[in-house]
Amino acid sequence: MRRLMILAAIAAASLSGAAPAQRRLPVIIPLGRQPAQPVLQGIDALRADFLARSGTDTVYFGINSALLGAPAKATLAAQAMWLRQHPEVAVRIEGHADSNDTRDHALAIGARRAEEVRQYLVLMGVPAAQLSVTSLGKERPGAGRAVTVRVQ
Repeated sequence: MRRLMILAAIAAASLSGAAPAQRRLPVIIPLGRQPAQPVLQGIDALRADFLARSGTDTVYFGINSALLGAPAKATLAAQAMWLRQHPEVAVRIEGHADSNDTRDHALAIGARRAEEVRQYLVLMGVPAAQLSVTSLGKERPGAGRAVTVRVQ
C-alpha cells in the first residue's frame, strides 16, 4: 500500500508539468534493505573475484627457503582453479624476502620463490604464457617471506 502511495505521488509530480529543474524524484529504498554496493568493473572485479574464490593472493615460505609447504600448495591449488577458468587474465608473480637479507640475497631468494610458485601453477594446469615472474626482494615492506600472485 505504501509503495502505491509513493508511486502515485511520483506520477502526480511528473504529470503536474513542473519544470525539469524542479522535478526531483525520491530515491525509494524498501524498508529493511540496504542500498546495493557499487558494482566493480573490469580488473577490479577480476581481482575481487580472484581473492574471493582463492581466499588470498599470498603464499608464505620458511626462513631462507623456496620450498612450498602444504598450506601454500592448498592456496595455489585454489588459485590455479580460478586461473584455469580465466585464461585471458595475466598474472604477475612477485617474490619477496625478509628485510634482514642483503639486497642481492633478497632478490635471489625472491626470484627462486616466485619461480617455484610459477612452476607449481603450471603443474596445476595454468598456461605458462598467462604468468610472469618478478622478484621484489625486500622492497615491499611487510611482505616478508612471501610470494604474491597479482591479477593484472
